[in-house]
Amino acid sequence: MLTKTLESPTPLPAAWADTALTVVMPTYNEAGNLPRMTETLMALGEELPGLSLLVVDDSSPDGTGDLAESLAERYNTGRTRMRVLHRTEKDGLGRAYAAGMTRAVENGAAYVLQMDADGSHPAGKIAELLGVALSTGAGVVVGSRYVPGGSLSDTWGAHRKLLSRWANTYASAILGTRVRDITGGFNLWRADTLRAIDLASVGSAGYSFQVEMKYAALRRGFGVMEVPIHFEDRTVGESKMNFAVQLESMAMPWKLRAAARGRR
Repeated sequence: MLTKTLESPTPLPAAWADTALTVVMPTYNEAGNLPRMTETLMALGEELPGLSLLVVDDSSPDGTGDLAESLAERYNTGRTRMRVLHRTEKDGLGRAYAAGMTRAVENGAAYVLQMDADGSHPAGKIAELLGVALSTGAGVVVGSRYVPGGSLSDTWGAHRKLLSRWANTYASAILGTRVRDITGGFNLWRADTLRAIDLASVGSAGYSFQVEMKYAALRRGFGVMEVPIHFEDRTVGESKMNFAVQLESMAMPWKLRAAARGRR
């Protein structure tokens, strides 16, 4: 695993900027965040003309799905820049991502970016992640909080920061990887990496999806690069992390290691 650090982003060559890149953004009760996030991503159209957005909504009670449709109508002038995938129930972030990533690849995306709807992931880093992917041939590029230059929101207390670092160390130690932000959710995937992993076979329903996916890519021989990011805390809405999700995240690395040993 290699780490990539760029001091200052530079514009991508036109051929790279035109790359078909789909941002997959799961939503559940994110009506307070989605308009701002959509506007931010659509504003990248000049820098990244190949970028589009796929919102995956799990029947949000606050009307996020309907809001996403109205935003798509606003921005889909001349060409399709935004789509909405409606799911009938809330059954986990991981499954929402898997559904969206599968749809994105089916629609012709060469690269797929995972991005949360709460504003924690920096849209200004998307071009850099894509540039690193294209220049290195990496199967996945991680927007990393824990490589040199990466950082966490100042609103995070010491306990929360320690817990996050511990979770990364815990998962990487069990699985024997050198990925410093294996739990991070701001990840750019090459389409053929996703096809090789076979998203339908991924078992994680919650946040452990991030760990399982990176481990699956490494097991299949794909390169992983890490680019430093600043991770912000959400300012609108509530976190979807609960105790059941935390338990799954603790158990998943052991399940993955046991499965890997069983295949040897």
